[in-house]
Amino acid sequence: MERQTRLEIIRDFEAQLVYARAAFPMGTKGVQLKQGVVTPSGEELRQSLAMWGPAIKPGDPAHISLVQIRNGYIHFEVNGGPIRHKKWYQRVQVSGSQGPVNPTQPDVGQSNAHGTFVDLYFDKYVPELSPQQLRALLYPVFDFNARSAEQAYLDTVPPKVKEAILAHKVLVGMNTEMVVHSRGKAPKKVRERAGDTEYEEWIYGEPPADVDFVRIVSNEVVQVETMKVDGQKIVRTEKEVILEPADKNQEAKKEEPEDRPATAPSLRRPGEDTVDVPRPADRPLPTPPRGPDQTPLPPASGPDQYIALAQ
Repeated sequence: MERQTRLEIIRDFEAQLVYARAAFPMGTKGVQLKQGVVTPSGEELRQSLAMWGPAIKPGDPAHISLVQIRNGYIHFEVNGGPIRHKKWYQRVQVSGSQGPVNPTQPDVGQSNAHGTFVDLYFDKYVPELSPQQLRALLYPVFDFNARSAEQAYLDTVPPKVKEAILAHKVLVGMNTEMVVHSRGKAPKKVRERAGDTEYEEWIYGEPPADVDFVRIVSNEVVQVETMKVDGQKIVRTEKEVILEPADKNQEAKKEEPEDRPATAPSLRRPGEDTVDVPRPADRPLPTPPRGPDQTPLPPASGPDQYIALAQ
């Protein structure tokens, strides 16, 4: 890439407001984008979000704070990046008779930065690109054309969910974020328990209007109950939208027993039972052979009993 193109891209993208089209986990690993594929994704992304929390969620506004063109990829820091950089005046030192002195206070929040970054990878080197071409390559993670956070979020959900959100309708199978975009924050929430399952009921509306009871279990809508003005009750429990199919390959791996060779190393001691040996839960234990009567003698409580025992 020529120097003039580098300057044009940096000048065009730095300090630009965008809307996120993907979830960015907190931490210093960031997000990688190559040939339209975002990494991490799927189960790896869910684990990172659960462990570290989200730095940016789909539909959130974000600022590109730094652009660096490196060998084979372009580095975009978002919302200040994962590491807070010091200002130029925080690196100034004054030397005196007592040694170097830093006239400014250290940045207390340097290790508490909440930004992230995106690395856009190419095959071998960064080619000549126009700003419009670069925007098209970044479209899986950034929306440069959205006019609002709501519009950017709607572009990230399935068409059926988008239609329901625009109609302010809640579907069974939505997550809580979709419910908020569809109906807003619930005026009333109730926590209940049905057997061993804990759930949360979000209540929308008040009589004499229709009232919707949205039941949520583990961030998923499992039931929508609507009480009409005329007293009619409508309950929907059938899943109406499937967001992400379960990873059947991983579940199959968990269910299938592992095939271990006979000479595989083990932590069992010599003579210890193997896994295939039936356990007490599988069959009753055999009755142990009865030996000679070893009934313990009663404890002595006086000198007369010691004499009786000696005889």
